[in-house]
Amino acid sequence: MCGIVGFIGKKDASSILIEGLSKLEYRGYDSAGVAIFDGERINVTKCKGRLVNLENKLQEEPLKGTLGIGHTRWATHGEPSDLNAHPHSNEDETISVVHNGIIENYIHLREWLISKGYKFVSETDTEVIPNLIDYFYNGDLVDAVMKAVAKMEGSYAIGVICSKEPDKLVAVRKDSPLIVGLGKGEFFIASDIPAILNHTRDIYLLNDKEFVVMTKDGVKLLSQEGEEIKRDIYHVTWNADAAEKGGFEHFMIKEIHEQPKAIKDTMTSRVMPGKPITLDKITITKEQIENIDKVYIVACGTAYHAGIVGKYVIEKLARIPVEVEVASEFRYRDPIINERTLMIVVSQSGETADTLAALREAKANGARVIAVTNVVGSSVSREADDVLYTWAGPEIAVASTKAYVTQLIAMYIIALFFAENKKTLSESEIEEIKEAMLILPEKAKEVLENKETIQKFASKTYMHKDMFFLGRGLDYAVAMEGSLKLKEISYIHSEAYAGGELKHGPIALIEKGTIVIAGATQEKLYDKMVSNIKEVKTRGANVLGIAFEGHTEIEKTVDSVLYIPEVNDVLSPVISVIPLQLLSYYMAIQKGCDVDKPRNLAKSVTVE
Repeated sequence: MCGIVGFIGKKDASSILIEGLSKLEYRGYDSAGVAIFDGERINVTKCKGRLVNLENKLQEEPLKGTLGIGHTRWATHGEPSDLNAHPHSNEDETISVVHNGIIENYIHLREWLISKGYKFVSETDTEVIPNLIDYFYNGDLVDAVMKAVAKMEGSYAIGVICSKEPDKLVAVRKDSPLIVGLGKGEFFIASDIPAILNHTRDIYLLNDKEFVVMTKDGVKLLSQEGEEIKRDIYHVTWNADAAEKGGFEHFMIKEIHEQPKAIKDTMTSRVMPGKPITLDKITITKEQIENIDKVYIVACGTAYHAGIVGKYVIEKLARIPVEVEVASEFRYRDPIINERTLMIVVSQSGETADTLAALREAKANGARVIAVTNVVGSSVSREADDVLYTWAGPEIAVASTKAYVTQLIAMYIIALFFAENKKTLSESEIEEIKEAMLILPEKAKEVLENKETIQKFASKTYMHKDMFFLGRGLDYAVAMEGSLKLKEISYIHSEAYAGGELKHGPIALIEKGTIVIAGATQEKLYDKMVSNIKEVKTRGANVLGIAFEGHTEIEKTVDSVLYIPEVNDVLSPVISVIPLQLLSYYMAIQKGCDVDKPRNLAKSVTVE
C-alpha cells in the first residue's frame, strides 16, 4: 500500500512528483502530499482525498524546487486527514520524511522522544521518524538516518530530505518495496516502476536494509554498516503505455482482454510439444522432488484462490499431498515444516507482507521455497530458493485478473514438472495436457468475443444486494474467485459454496429472485451440479449457468446460460473464470463504482 516518489535533478520537482504519484494510485490511498526544497526551506503541501485535491492546492500555491519527495497514504495509524497525511517533518521543519510500512515500536519511540522534549502533532507512527532523525542529526544526514533506522522495528520504505543538506536525498527499505531510477543528471526513488518509467528505464532494485544516497551528481548504495554496494542496473523492457489504458475505459477491462497474451507469454519456452517442462532456472532435482512429503501453497486473496486450483492439479497430476493456506493465518499457527517440505508462495506484487513472513518462516525451518510472482526483483523473488515468474506484465487495476490466470498457468506448469519427474503420468497423458494448454489463449479470446450474455445478465441483476456462486471440484475454486471479484469492485455481498454443501445450511438463504451463478464444467460432477441447480431453482432462484459448448441440456434447468469453449476439465478454471471477471466488471459499471480503485482496497498489501 502507499506510494512513494522522490526526485533530485534540475527539473521542477513538483510536476514530476505528481506525475509519479498518479502512476501509483492503483496501490490504494486516502491522502497525498509533497515536500519540496525551494533553496532556503522545505515546503510541505498535503491533503486528504484524491490526488486531484493535491494538484488543485499546488496550482493555487505552487511549490518551486528541484529536490522533493511525495506520498500517497493508506491509513494504518490515525484516520485519513490533512494532518495525518505525509510527508511528516520535525518541529523546525528542516527534515521531511515519506514512509511506507508500519513502525511497530513507534509508541515506545514516541514516548522516549517526548521525554527528550519533542512534540508531536499527528496520530501517525511515521512522525517518530523525522524526530528520531533530528535527535541523531549532527551535520551528517546519512549517519542520522542510519542511527534512526537502527532504533526502528517493523517494515518501512523511507525517503528523507533535509534543508541543511539541500543537495541530498536519502532512502532506505526494509520489507516494503522501493526502487531507484537512474536518469541523466536526475535520479528518482519510487515504490514501483510505473512511477518513473516516463523518465528512465534503468533502475536499481534494493534489498532489505540497503540505503540510497542521491545527489545531482549520482547515486550510492550503502549497507547498514555504511559500506558501498555495487549493483547491476536492471533495464525495464516493457513500455510506459503498458501501464496505460490503451483505449479501454478502465484498466480492469483492458487487463481482462490482455489475458490471452498473458497466458501465452507465461507458457512460452516452458511448455513445448515433445519437450520436457522447463522451469527457467529452478534447479530442483528428481531426487529432491521424490523427497518431498508435503507441499504448502501459501498466499492471500486472489492468489490464494489460484493456490486452491494448484492443490487440485498437483495432487491429481503429481500425487503429492498439498495444503493451501491463507498466509495471514499460516504464519501464526506454528505449522509443521521441515527439510522435506516444499512451500510455494504466490504473490502478484511479490511484496505481500504476510506471504513474505510465511516464506521466511518456512526457510528458517529448512523448507525449500518456490515463489510464483509477477514482479522481477520483488522481495519474494529475491528471498525464495527458486522463482517462477508469471509474465502478465503490469497489472494496474486493484482487482486482479490477468495475474490470476497466469498464476493458474504457473500451477499447471509446476504440477506437470513434478508429474514428469515422478512418472505419475505417462508421456502421452502429459503431452495431451500440454497440447490443451497451448490452445488456451485462443479459447480465452473466444470467451472475450462472446460477452453479450454477461452484459445482459448484469444489466438486469446489478441492483441485487446478495448473490451466490456455486460449483463442484475446480468449479468451486473458480466460484470463490468469482465471488471475491464481485465483492471487490461492485460492493455486492456474495458467497461461494460447494454445490454439495447446499443442504448443510446455505439453501436456507435461497428465496424467490435470489441470483445464483453456477459453474458446470466438470464432466464427472456435471450431473450432480445440475441436481444442485434444480434445488435452488425449485426455491425460486434466478440462475446463470456456465457450461461447455454442446451441453445444451443445461438450458432446461437454468434461466440463462453462458457457453464457453470446451477444454480439458483440469484446465477449465483458466477459461471459466473469465465470464466471472466480466460479470463483476459489468455489475460495477452498472452501479457506477470506481472499478480500478475500489474503496478501502489496495493493490499490494505490504503491511499486516
